[in-house]
Amino acid sequence: MERICRKMTGKQERPIKVVQFGEGNFLRAFVDYMIDIANESGVFNGDVVIIKPIEFGSLDRFHQQECQYTVQLRGIVDGEAKRINRVVKSVADAVDCYTEYEKYANLAKIDTLRFVVSNTTEAGIVYDDADQFEFCPPKSYPGKLCKFLYERFKAFDGAMDKGLIMLPVELIDDNGIHLKECVLKQADHWNLGVDFKKWVDEACIFTSTLVDRIVTGYPRDEAAVLCEEFGYQDDLIVTGEPFALWVIESAKDISDELPLPKAGLPVIYTDNQKPYKQRKVRILNGAHTSFVLASYLCGNDIVLQSMQDEMILNYVKETVFDEVIPTLTLPKADLEAFAQAVLTRFNNPYVKHALLSISLNSVSKWRARCMPSFLGYVEKEGKLPKHLTFSLAALLAFYTGSEIRDKALIGHRGEQEYQILDDAAVLEFFAANSGKEAGEYAKAVLSNESFWGQDLSKVPGALEAVTKYLEKIRTVGMRKAVEELG
Repeated sequence: MERICRKMTGKQERPIKVVQFGEGNFLRAFVDYMIDIANESGVFNGDVVIIKPIEFGSLDRFHQQECQYTVQLRGIVDGEAKRINRVVKSVADAVDCYTEYEKYANLAKIDTLRFVVSNTTEAGIVYDDADQFEFCPPKSYPGKLCKFLYERFKAFDGAMDKGLIMLPVELIDDNGIHLKECVLKQADHWNLGVDFKKWVDEACIFTSTLVDRIVTGYPRDEAAVLCEEFGYQDDLIVTGEPFALWVIESAKDISDELPLPKAGLPVIYTDNQKPYKQRKVRILNGAHTSFVLASYLCGNDIVLQSMQDEMILNYVKETVFDEVIPTLTLPKADLEAFAQAVLTRFNNPYVKHALLSISLNSVSKWRARCMPSFLGYVEKEGKLPKHLTFSLAALLAFYTGSEIRDKALIGHRGEQEYQILDDAAVLEFFAANSGKEAGEYAKAVLSNESFWGQDLSKVPGALEAVTKYLEKIRTVGMRKAVEELG
């Protein structure tokens, strides 16, 4: 079978406008995918050069198929399960900055270059004072970017119209702000001069971004069948869900230079991404955390199965629409549309998301994802949110066990054992307290300020309600307790 290549795809040569630190599945099924659509729509006209930012690994597969690859999006679209294929042609080249340093450094001197995308993991945006300018390339991502920008600064004699726009998608808050801080700190450490720092500060733009799309990656078990369907060999297939969202926060308006919304793409430009971050954390992540533990103890194992359980589905809907959305600040119609999209995503027949994998570190997750809605509802409505309060009792029921084995607390669903995974101190606390009478156990958990940052037992009625729900779960079982919750 012939391998996918430029001749087959009819790739056009376009100006290099984007360098991308990271060759992974997410960037290829998200950023490069969007740029390909924008090119096809006639609103962008620019190609991407991928940079492999780490020493290990190989770009052989990219070169063998001339950086052409297929994205298959799988999920519910317009009420039907669909698979949507797209050959992505926006990547012009892939460069190893360690073995091809000169070629990599010369990318900084390309006149048409304007954007730098990165996904170097959450640990990537970190200042390293041991990094050295003389390294080719420097070790850290901020070090690499600082030297790359310096090469461009020198090549164009500090021209203010040759700055670059940084689009980091690493999953940390204010990723662009932190990246800029690290770059400037590195410039100080390397004594690169005030003129360069001024150029970075004034000619370059560091955006902070929020991204959302589940990318399931290379479909190893199905790849041969898919290639037969495509009619060509593709070793870089990427699968993901249809839903996507890219929120880009910038002090300067860059929407004309990267007009992705004009191609119908789900990109939002804003000067404040925090309401969108809050929406995602509280609705998407908060919904997960609020139902998975109860659903697992009801006998379900994956998210899809939970959504097909009418009782759990109603529980999720009432949690999100009646208790979470009223605490948020974006327009209600936007919030409800996002929530409906979340339910569609949860019901994706192509994603088998295990409840136990989501249950990892549920104590800190409940604090970050559910507690703000819980407290916000109490403040706004003057009463407890029924389902969010129950989710806290469900957490106590799930985190019940006395034996720690292989760094996991052992819980029981009927005769079946399951692993509760969390920090060691958290597991030791539950091992010592979960066997107590419901009221004493609930008091110990709710008043543990190291868990919540405050004493939740002081929230009016909270201790009594959690105790009552926990007693009910222990007496009649989780399914009956959720059913009676209504």
